[in-house]
Amino acid sequence: MMIFTGWESPLQLLKMEVVQRAYEGYVVPIALKEHITQLDDENDAMNFEAVDGLFSELAKLSKDPNFTYSQPNDLVNIRKQRPEGPRQMGGLKEADLLDKFHGAWTGRAAGCALGKPVEHMGILGQQGMRGRKAIRTYLENRCQWPLNDYFSGADAGDAFTLFSPQSQRENITYMEPDDDIHYTLIALAILEKVGPSFSWHDIATFWNSCLPYNAICTAESQAILNYNNAVPRRSDTTTRSWVTSDYTSSNRNPYREWIGAQIRADGWGYACAGNPELAAEFAFRDASWTHRANGIYGEMLFAAIVAAAFVENDPYTLVAIGLSEIPKNSKLAEACRNALQQAQVHDDFEGYMDWVDAHYGDLNGVHTVNNALVVIGAMIFGQMDVHQSICRSVEGGLDTDCNGATCGSITGAAMGAKAMDSILVAPLNDTIRPSVIGFQEVTMSDLAERTLQVYRKVSAMAGA
Repeated sequence: MMIFTGWESPLQLLKMEVVQRAYEGYVVPIALKEHITQLDDENDAMNFEAVDGLFSELAKLSKDPNFTYSQPNDLVNIRKQRPEGPRQMGGLKEADLLDKFHGAWTGRAAGCALGKPVEHMGILGQQGMRGRKAIRTYLENRCQWPLNDYFSGADAGDAFTLFSPQSQRENITYMEPDDDIHYTLIALAILEKVGPSFSWHDIATFWNSCLPYNAICTAESQAILNYNNAVPRRSDTTTRSWVTSDYTSSNRNPYREWIGAQIRADGWGYACAGNPELAAEFAFRDASWTHRANGIYGEMLFAAIVAAAFVENDPYTLVAIGLSEIPKNSKLAEACRNALQQAQVHDDFEGYMDWVDAHYGDLNGVHTVNNALVVIGAMIFGQMDVHQSICRSVEGGLDTDCNGATCGSITGAAMGAKAMDSILVAPLNDTIRPSVIGFQEVTMSDLAERTLQVYRKVSAMAGA
């Protein structure tokens, strides 16, 4: 029997795999597509035998010879196909780092909290509107456009629904549990407890020990399920070593190029401040067992950008540095280069996002590529100001809390906490209350201190 996460039925998982295989450049025969389409969403939803057999057929497909992208999944070949880049950057002043780490954690939390109530709206839309339009209409109906503060849950008689009341303006007093924060905490804890030599197996073990399964989503759910189905719970490094990252990331996992790895980039970037190459390597280790191709590259791209943001604050330069750590002939790299060009020809973020929707609107709302473009546009049109950038990122729709968090992390690292001028900061009371065992409540100022210690450990290793 196939192993599946429960996010969708086995049949829906299969239908998503058809889309994913085509995105990877495989030729899905019309007859096979029709066979899968004809399966009944209700009666065949749990038809494990039929679905498993069709998954196997999809796995045997041949790649289209006209597929022009080159998207390796191993670090050696990723590095062979990346452009020139700085790899390590000078000009980092350790005297400024504590404030910058505090800024990065604070920006990440503020951006996440800002986007959390409209995450479902941004991805799925509401009232017959796509996500970006729905968010704008919600705000306009309350005379709160453009976005400038946490979302109010005030009723305007328009039947819109917000989620996460603890992150709404009327209630917010801390950063509530969210996967965008959990994975940043996990990166810190792994580097504290295991050190810079950590492996992806260490990450899987940490998840099992400290992260509730119901706090894990999509690709991560399938990967940890694949891992635990293959590795005995009482295992040592010998018994677990036969399980490959290719298996955990690919088996029945149509989410493998979605945003789940991209949101896990920031902690590695903090620890490797000023060292984008090492940040991208740490991100590769983290991403490669849950994701493939552009899913991996998304985490590497933003880990490198975050690491560089402790030194550099020009958004075009930062994105170029991120692109220097991923294959230049990948779909993500191509989309980011296009985005940098489009940002120069559009007058505002709205016009830029119209272009994103027109050219990448067919991607799932939690795909890596389209969400990366939201963050890039928000960095540019928000002029790397923490407040303006995270507000634009949430206005952009799609995965709002993920994009707000990533944008806040980058701009917070560049500005530092002392320079932040945002009404989004004070309501959080410098406090995170996550669902990660060992981090039941923690202050962002304490996290900054701990991150500085990890940075020193990583720097010592890198300089050895």
